[in-house]
This record gives sequence, C-alpha cells and structure tokens, in this order.
Amino acid sequence: MSVSSPAPTAARRLALPVVADLVAIGVFVAIGRNNHDEAASVSGFLSTLWPFVAGAAIGWAIAAAVARGRGLVPAALWPAGVIVWVSTVACGMVLRVIAGQGTAASFIVVATLATGLLLLGWRAVALLIARRA
Repeated sequence: MSVSSPAPTAARRLALPVVADLVAIGVFVAIGRNNHDEAASVSGFLSTLWPFVAGAAIGWAIAAAVARGRGLVPAALWPAGVIVWVSTVACGMVLRVIAGQGTAASFIVVATLATGLLLLGWRAVALLIARRA
C-alpha cells in the first residue's frame, strides 16, 4: 500500500518561491555591500534591503493580478519571475530615491543584471530540475 502525499496547497506553492526570492535579493544586497566595504552593519544591510524587498512584494501582487483566474505559477520564469524581477528593480529604485539612497545609473544597470540573474536564475534551475524528474 502506498501513501501519497496531498497536493501542495496554494500557500505551499508560494512559500518556496517567496523564500527563494528573498534569499536572492539578500544575496544581491550582501554582495553589493561587501564590494563597497559596507558589509559589517546590520542596519545598513536592512536599509539597503528593504526597498528591493518592497519592490518584490509589489511584483508578487502584480503577478497574482495578471494570473488571476489562470492560476499563478510562482516558480515560473514567465510571467511571475519577470514581473517580480522588473518590479524589484523599478520599485526598489523609486523607493531608494524616496528614502534618500543612491540610484546612480551604473547601480541601476548592475542591480538590473544581478537581480535578473538571481531571481530568474533560481527559477531556470528549478525548471531544469523539474524537467529531469
């Protein structure tokens, strides 16, 4: 007799991608702060982190609205991954301006590329693993 596990709930399908996105954003911030010799301050880390986390949260809300009725696939590259990525950078930069933090053009380019690699990268790896399984 085999016992099958119940199908994952919507909350469980959302939890791992949200945690993975938060980790990805945290890695981006930690690497950036370390590269600028600012890694030692927890308050500085959190100050840099929050605009991007807020941007990602806005992206999640937009992705859910776009997918309404069709079912959101949180780990999908498209549309969830792309929406979260673009929102993380765009809203994150706007919030940084409002908070009086820097948004130099070079930082915007680096943030766009790095968060794209991290936020879409884990999704691409998950997709490859799922296809092989």
